[in-house]
Amino acid sequence: MLKTLLGAAAALAIVAAVPVTAVAQTVGIAMPTKSSTRWISDGESMEAQFQAAGYDTILQYAEDDIPTQLSQVENMLVRGVDALVIAAIDGTTLSNVLEQAASMDVVVVAYDRLIRDSGDVDYYTTFDNFKVGQQQAQTLLDVLDLDAGPYNIELFGGSPDDNNAFFFYNGAMDVLQPHIDSGVLNVKSGQTGMDIVGTLRWSGEVAQARMDNLLSAHYTDDQVHAVLSPYDGLSIGIISSLKGVGYGSADLPMPAISGQDAEIPSLKAMMAGEQTSTIFKDTRELARVTVALVDDVLAGREPTINDTETYENGVKIVPSFLLEPMPVTVDNIKEAVIDSGYYTEDQLK
Repeated sequence: MLKTLLGAAAALAIVAAVPVTAVAQTVGIAMPTKSSTRWISDGESMEAQFQAAGYDTILQYAEDDIPTQLSQVENMLVRGVDALVIAAIDGTTLSNVLEQAASMDVVVVAYDRLIRDSGDVDYYTTFDNFKVGQQQAQTLLDVLDLDAGPYNIELFGGSPDDNNAFFFYNGAMDVLQPHIDSGVLNVKSGQTGMDIVGTLRWSGEVAQARMDNLLSAHYTDDQVHAVLSPYDGLSIGIISSLKGVGYGSADLPMPAISGQDAEIPSLKAMMAGEQTSTIFKDTRELARVTVALVDDVLAGREPTINDTETYENGVKIVPSFLLEPMPVTVDNIKEAVIDSGYYTEDQLK
């Protein structure tokens, strides 16, 4: 009997000495599409940083299809995620699935696109989107000699189902409207307001078709001098339209064109003199902030936020962390995206 007891005690001691491996917590990352290089970068940066912090990850892209994204988020919940990071395709369609997430105590972070009409969004990480619009507009004014106006300008907005699009547009109009009111800038088509100038799904093809229509309807005998574009993918479509009717020649210079996201085709277009500017939003930093926020919440620590006033989603003000955007022109491309390690020189050749 003593031998048996001693054997049992030894066995228990051995079991106690074997370290028990904690089950890693899991984060679901729902990205909208792979059609934009920035979302690929966002997803990959977050996945790498979450995994480096010891988390399991589920990263999925929905290719701009709302039912697909809903299904992906639901599947993440079924698989038992502890947190969700969602860059929504349509920020108004997730209320039901987020209610389910809340009932399971899953932390929900809206990533760079505010999720609307839900009280179950815990946090929002993004850039100062009103400032993005202001910067876009200012880069246009910077290359126009306002004393030599008037200048013809056309306005493009982002996707109306993306809350950010309204911040970009309103920020831009905060800078442009005084010059429109004074007559220095002339929206020759008369098309203003997000209900008219919005571009569904941020589609470059839609932007190109609209620019085609603007040129044929309003610029057969006149010249467009500036185009407000809120995103590089739209800018490339707009440039294609302009080049199709002869802009970019010695007799018909390319108008000033803004952009956003510092995508490679637009950086190359800037170096070719076809696009004026873009706004660089370092997605590595946004991923870092998001990972740190989720890590704090899941560890029971108070997360760092720096805005509790701006982002009202129709139900509540969502606590947010805002990062600073950076205007980029041909003069500071190297400093902004190469010296920082975001791209290599070879990528921009």
